[in-house]
Amino acid sequence: MNGKITNGKGIHNRSPAIVIPDEFEGYPLDSFRITPNLTQYLQYVLIPGGFIQDRIERLACDIAVDLANEPFTALCVLKGGYLFFNDLLEKIRQLYRYRLMDFPDSNGDEAQQIRVEFIRLKSYENERSTSNIEVIGIESLESLRGKNVLIVEDIIDTGKTMVRLLDLLKQYSPKSVRVTSLFVKRTPLSNGYLPEYSGFIIPNKFIVGCNMDYNEYFRDLNHLCVMNEFGKDKYSK
Repeated sequence: MNGKITNGKGIHNRSPAIVIPDEFEGYPLDSFRITPNLTQYLQYVLIPGGFIQDRIERLACDIAVDLANEPFTALCVLKGGYLFFNDLLEKIRQLYRYRLMDFPDSNGDEAQQIRVEFIRLKSYENERSTSNIEVIGIESLESLRGKNVLIVEDIIDTGKTMVRLLDLLKQYSPKSVRVTSLFVKRTPLSNGYLPEYSGFIIPNKFIVGCNMDYNEYFRDLNHLCVMNEFGKDKYSK
């Protein structure tokens, strides 16, 4: 794929993911407003929160142009994905509304139709020791038949679970399936899968913040941060 999308009026360049190199040493904690009692557990800020919000806005633009104002079903993968999901969908809705102002003869009800579903993915092993997933939350995957589907994930690590989910959804013949992930981690365990829309490709670091937690701690950090060894020991179970 060359990253270019035809939108009926020309070519739209889908934005490439921002790659954070392995040797990047981040930003000092005292350059940001972080609760003092948290800084002792953190090594540095990997990506500032404002940078992340700007990137989400661009992802929203890419997705809105790609979908060409068609209705779609957005699947939020819980728990981690819900803040990214909310920010992304709000920006897509804004873009849809602005587009309707430019094209007043379009069908406004259809153009703004975004259906929301929240799902959890549960991996399990069957009797043949092959890994499978169970989708929990949505009443029936049959409701996705013939629909545009946007899967919203906070981070893709190995990619194995997402590939299994995509294989499962194929059984229900959706009109289209697209995946967006705010972060993609470079890890030796990766199967090489990359979503259509990626915010940042990040090093294989121990990260928290931006709704990503360590044993349910640090979700509320506005910045993506790298934990230090003291923090990992303190909050390990």
